[in-house]
Amino acid sequence: MTEKPVLRVLAGDPVWPPPVWLMRQAGRYLPEYQAIRQEGGFIARCTTPDLATEITLQPVRRFGMDAAILFSDILILPWAMGQELNFVDGEGPVMAPVRDVAALGSLEIARAPERTAPVMETVRRVRAALPPACTLLGFAGGPFTVACYMVEGGGSRDFAATRTLSYSHPVFFDRLIELLVQGTVEYLAAQIEAGADAVMLFDSWAGILPPRQFASRVIAPTAAIVAALNQRFPGVKIIGFPRLAGTLVADYVEQTGVDCVGLDTGVDAAGIAAGLPETVAVQGNLDPMLLIAGGDALREETGRIRDALRGRPHIFNLGHGILPQTPPGHVADLVDALRQVA
Repeated sequence: MTEKPVLRVLAGDPVWPPPVWLMRQAGRYLPEYQAIRQEGGFIARCTTPDLATEITLQPVRRFGMDAAILFSDILILPWAMGQELNFVDGEGPVMAPVRDVAALGSLEIARAPERTAPVMETVRRVRAALPPACTLLGFAGGPFTVACYMVEGGGSRDFAATRTLSYSHPVFFDRLIELLVQGTVEYLAAQIEAGADAVMLFDSWAGILPPRQFASRVIAPTAAIVAALNQRFPGVKIIGFPRLAGTLVADYVEQTGVDCVGLDTGVDAAGIAAGLPETVAVQGNLDPMLLIAGGDALREETGRIRDALRGRPHIFNLGHGILPQTPPGHVADLVDALRQVA
């Protein structure tokens, strides 16, 4: 483990300069990804080991990232359990909404291993191909965020149908969340068994909830997943990303047991970190727009975030994912600026 800077940070070691990887680092902004994009639809790319392995490795080869994150999607799990899913260019995911008992009853965790077997093969292939110092991250969506897409039937600005359903039919919504907790544990466990060094939970829409709902819909399910994985794999490291959680980040860290918390662009990373236990790592939180702008502004902010978190475990990352229009050269500039230290 000591050969891998990201794992050292996740174990509580303040590595200097901090290791770096970027959310959505494998994907649409890279010309090498565009070159193979026409080889089937998005789900096919996620579930074809040759393609998914190549896409996962592309940013590691190009930029020397300290971690590779599996090329996949948070909605692969509900798709694997039986929910209809398509990705439409210019629109994103389109799903058959799950809003009643019949739709919920059609989903089965037992289906998932067969449908996600190609994903696990990708994990094994990536693990074998990575440089010794590069960490392999598996991931899944946080149950609440995945439920948002499942109930809404796709993306949304405010996920009004999901939030309304969680209030008007709490028993039904609890059943959906519990199904996702169980399915997520099995899905992440399979990734760990296939070779993932650590795993991450993306709760991208956690911050749309008020505090009480945040506690029951985000913190409690995450804590259950962390506990189950720690029981099966003692010492496994888990990163949580409760995007837009703001002041609730401290509660999230304390009550979930994650080893590292991802911070979004909207918070002061050093200020949040000061209120967390010193052994808990933080990850983040450069504005993705700065990667598009580039130049002095990018280099200055990269150095500011890096230096502000010196002395505590920190993985440099973005506050959200890389945007498709990002020039790859700017990513190279970021990595270079981060590693140029006195």
